[in-house]
Amino acid sequence: MPMTDEQQPSVQAFRMVLLAAQRLRYLMDARLRPDGVTTQQAALLTVVTALGNPTLGEASAALATTHQNTAQLVASLERKGWLVSEPDPADKRRRRLTTTEKNAAYWAGRDPDDHAAVTEWFSMLTDEEVKTLAGLTSRLARGLETQQ
Repeated sequence: MPMTDEQQPSVQAFRMVLLAAQRLRYLMDARLRPDGVTTQQAALLTVVTALGNPTLGEASAALATTHQNTAQLVASLERKGWLVSEPDPADKRRRRLTTTEKNAAYWAGRDPDDHAAVTEWFSMLTDEEVKTLAGLTSRLARGLETQQ
């Protein structure tokens, strides 16, 4: 007898990962909302910092989102003074992204509390389970990079 969708472990895992991701985004959005920031904007700032002056296309790829969505995030963060988008010296058709001192100062002031909140959100898991979850989701994310 074939398994139903609900019985297939991959379908169950997909649903649970999606549900958890949505809830985590909701929780972080609620933390950031008073300062007028979204989780997506924070993710872009993290990507720009990690990649060090990426192009708009590189940032879009890292976020696994569209160029248009990333451009909207960039425009909003530029208005806030947290990000600068400048022409690429090697190719004026491309834009390079750089975070600002205002951005660095903002996150320096709130990172400890945000990190504590994230730790609390995962507190129903042991440290070993969190490490396992991080390793598995990291492997899944890398494997999905080749999927269309």
